[in-house]
Amino acid sequence: MDEIQTGLIIGEDGVTRCFWHGNLPDYQHYHDHEWGRPVGDDRRLFEKICLEGFQSGLSWLTILRKREAFREAFANFEFERVAEFGDADVERLLGNAGIVRHRGKIVSTINNAKRARELVTEKGSLAAYFWSFEPGQDERPEVVDLAHLRANPTTAVSTRISKDLKKRGWTFVGPTTVYAFMQAMGLVNDHIEGCACRVTVEKERAAFKRPI
Repeated sequence: MDEIQTGLIIGEDGVTRCFWHGNLPDYQHYHDHEWGRPVGDDRRLFEKICLEGFQSGLSWLTILRKREAFREAFANFEFERVAEFGDADVERLLGNAGIVRHRGKIVSTINNAKRARELVTEKGSLAAYFWSFEPGQDERPEVVDLAHLRANPTTAVSTRISKDLKKRGWTFVGPTTVYAFMQAMGLVNDHIEGCACRVTVEKERAAFKRPI
């Protein structure tokens, strides 16, 4: 069976992984060392949900390869600083060829930084907020395979988070964007059964201290 059926590919190192990184070195490194690993750091959580918004309509690889430029442009995604950006910063960012120059997404990131600041005041941290939505076992599939992932680009939980964020004034946080964020930040383990990283990620999730 090939990757079209299994969702798995074997790398040049002989290791079986999820297919989507295509054995591209930088993308494979992201798959192996970042994607699905549980994250409790507010800066990283804010960065990721913003970059997922920028990714809308594009490939994640495009954003990944621009990530350092995004970090430089957006004050390393320290939302307390980004929240203070003004019109001059928007124009500066629109002139930055290293990032995705989309006015709506740039303005959204600044808006979301302000909303993140409010959320931290209310909940204590972004981590406490997002991890409070972690799906229970009864909300997860018995087997994570390619068919399941393709049939579920959103979930009931990602829809709940999306609705709650929008109610709080966040933008570019639709259910698909939120689910991609959940997958990447380890709120779920969607490494396909048979991927070498799946067991490692599950162990990290088991040891991870949920923020409160």
